Amino acid sequence: MSDRTIAITRTDMARLRQLLSDERERLRRASGNGEAPLRALEAELDRAVVLGPDEPADDVITMHAEVQLVDLDTGEELCYTLVFPDEADVRRQRISVLAPIGTALLGYRVGDVIEWPVPDGLCRMRVTRVRAPAEAASSASP
Repeated sequence: MSDRTIAITRTDMARLRQLLSDERERLRRASGNGEAPLRALEAELDRAVVLGPDEPADDVITMHAEVQLVDLDTGEELCYTLVFPDEADVRRQRISVLAPIGTALLGYRVGDVIEWPVPDGLCRMRVTRVRAPAEAASSASP
């Protein structure tokens, strides 16, 4: 993640702030740890610019958007859908916003390069396409 400004819709901001609150309460009740992913997402939300209702978000990675990426080191093309934790399913390329890659994707636009640390270094991906949630859902197979 970087200090670069990201864009987020008002709806996503509200839902993600609620997710943070709910997850912190769940952790408190379970006396568990696991704050790191929550802090990472919170940092992203804190640096985000909230898009107004009339501002286009067609090229912005929002919740439930399908994202096409190219790995800048290998040239491999990948496709993920950014989802809430309870919807995540790696086999279906549905990545949780609380996973490092999910948090890294949030709010970036087509053409942006996203970087995040992985165990053996730094992963660098370019966003090549974003399909808005409605568009992605209408073409998804049941």
